[in-house]
Amino acid sequence: MDFVIKFAQAHESFRVAEIQALAVIEGVDLEVLEYRDDSPFCIARLPSAGDAHRLIRRSILAQSVHELWGTGATFDALHQSVTERTSKIWADYKSVSFKFIIDSYQGAHSNSERLSIINTFDYLPFEGPIRRLVGKSSRETVLKFDLKKRGYISTTSMDSELSLITANIALAGPGKLFYDPFVGTGSFPIACACFGAMAWGSDIDGRSMRGEGGTKSLRGNFQQYDIEQRLGDVFAADLMNSPISKNKRIWDGIVCDPPYGVREGLRVLGLKDPEKTPWLIEQGKKNASSPDFVPPKKPYSFLAMLDDILAFAAATLVDNGRLSFWMPTANDEDQEIPVPTHPSLEVVVVCVQKFNKWSRRLITYSRLSDEKVSAAAVAVYHSRKTVSTVGSTVDDLNPFRRGYFKKFET
Repeated sequence: MDFVIKFAQAHESFRVAEIQALAVIEGVDLEVLEYRDDSPFCIARLPSAGDAHRLIRRSILAQSVHELWGTGATFDALHQSVTERTSKIWADYKSVSFKFIIDSYQGAHSNSERLSIINTFDYLPFEGPIRRLVGKSSRETVLKFDLKKRGYISTTSMDSELSLITANIALAGPGKLFYDPFVGTGSFPIACACFGAMAWGSDIDGRSMRGEGGTKSLRGNFQQYDIEQRLGDVFAADLMNSPISKNKRIWDGIVCDPPYGVREGLRVLGLKDPEKTPWLIEQGKKNASSPDFVPPKKPYSFLAMLDDILAFAAATLVDNGRLSFWMPTANDEDQEIPVPTHPSLEVVVVCVQKFNKWSRRLITYSRLSDEKVSAAAVAVYHSRKTVSTVGSTVDDLNPFRRGYFKKFET
């Protein structure tokens, strides 16, 4: 059966990626027949109306789905298509109530024009309304989780719409374990928990998670939405110094928005020059267990961070588990940062949110099973030069930050 999916007028490059991910989650056989970014309508083939309903019931970007009865470049062609495709089932809808709605795109019709168009369908032998709406999406969920209504946020909290879309594309769902290693105030774990996953998180700065305590904290956000039972736990750590064993593949999904290092340089736990400050090492050994202890940090390369995210995901994701993370880059091809790769991870989709001279990508990978990982690719990966620190300033360590403050001039 063919259906029309109507999308919201937002985040065009994310639309198909989201419904394809939902097809995986729901176990629905989906074929996209026609779609363009400049149109809110997508024609898709699905086994049944029930499958169509299941496909979009938790979608954020789809608004509704309808059975497709006909198409045409002109009204005459449209009526011919409707007759040829559906005349055999008209009798089934003879006494069913119906309603016509003219939904215009890139144009408008007056009330008299709308009525005139509707009257051209008077050959349909319906005595009551025919409503071919199959199902609605979960787009209203965006309002429920709106940051303006959330008790605790920061300047870097990801907005609810993109958080929910990310959770969908990463296949968050009941019975799954999801983790955010840059958790902040919890936008991504909240979105994953909304769809039934058990959420975990960590951050190099424990203060961002603790907040002021009570309702003004990450845990308070979970309490606000009555999903605290789906919060596994959060802890202070960075990606390179994590208590999570890299010998156990436990996560069904990893979702995150790593720091871009624009406001301040990227940092990782450790000392820039341990030999010059041995007393800090001793101080850390004595005070590490104290709740007031703030561990020292050293500069961190942006490219090394991207590399470390993929390595961590490859070591801890289950087979077919997904990594979805946001990465900024310049729009200029000469300054564009390539999509990072790893032999154990297959790129599923890259969605782009464009700004003026830069964009941020949502890059989604799937963890390959070990038997599908190319031994040659692994050998090349391990023989390459390690992504290392080059230079000592925050701009030296971060090509995106350097370009950002130079307004990405070539």
